[in-house]
Amino acid sequence: MNLNFNVQLADSYSSRSQITRILSEAWVKQNSYCPNCGSENITKYPNNQPVADFFCLLCKEDFELKSKNRRLGKKINDGAYSTMIDRINSEKKPNFFFLTYRKSDWMVNDFLIVPKQFIESESIQKRKPLAETAKRPGWTGCNIDLQSIPELGRIFLIKNSIINDRKAVLETWHKTVFIREESAETKGWTLDVLKCLDRIGSAEFSLSDVYKFEEELKSKHPDNNFIKDKIRQQLQTLRDMNIIEFVSRGKYKKVSR
Repeated sequence: MNLNFNVQLADSYSSRSQITRILSEAWVKQNSYCPNCGSENITKYPNNQPVADFFCLLCKEDFELKSKNRRLGKKINDGAYSTMIDRINSEKKPNFFFLTYRKSDWMVNDFLIVPKQFIESESIQKRKPLAETAKRPGWTGCNIDLQSIPELGRIFLIKNSIINDRKAVLETWHKTVFIREESAETKGWTLDVLKCLDRIGSAEFSLSDVYKFEEELKSKHPDNNFIKDKIRQQLQTLRDMNIIEFVSRGKYKKVSR
């Protein structure tokens, strides 16, 4: 991967947004690879494609690109709220590439993929509508809240301008593909338990550590009266998928990535 944008591609443009779009899309096309199959045949859709920005010629995975100047931060500004909600609730929901860069020298800071199974409505925050005096009065944008996404769903191809091992990227991707096939209820439980594990500071943890989130999980799943049973079931699934390891009775360990 070349961490620098080819700035000559934008010589004929004056609009800041157009320059960013041209340079970031060209960089992804030239330097990215498919985190699902490993292919470098990432192809750009025609402009204004309603589904996504890129797709893999081999496995047909779709990718939407979001770019940001400076560091990644907690949120990514995006377009219209209603359009984003429709997109992530559709059958053609894409995976998301997030690209951050330094405008001072047009160099990549971070490049990560969030698989589509991790993008839910709660990750999309509605911004305040534009004032009546604005050019588009009432228009409502959104932010993508990266903090709402489990750590396992934030797969860095590049982090702090350091390129991560491709094999590790693909292995991490495939660990969570099973979530796509889960029912909406089970998927919600899986993502919620993963978020709880993220909040446990150490790599090793106990069943009682996860039970501390019982009331919080109950508030999210009020129809379930067997929260502890569900927690144990989810831990078993995560163990089977090599996301956590069983250490001893009631003791677990997160598998390092």
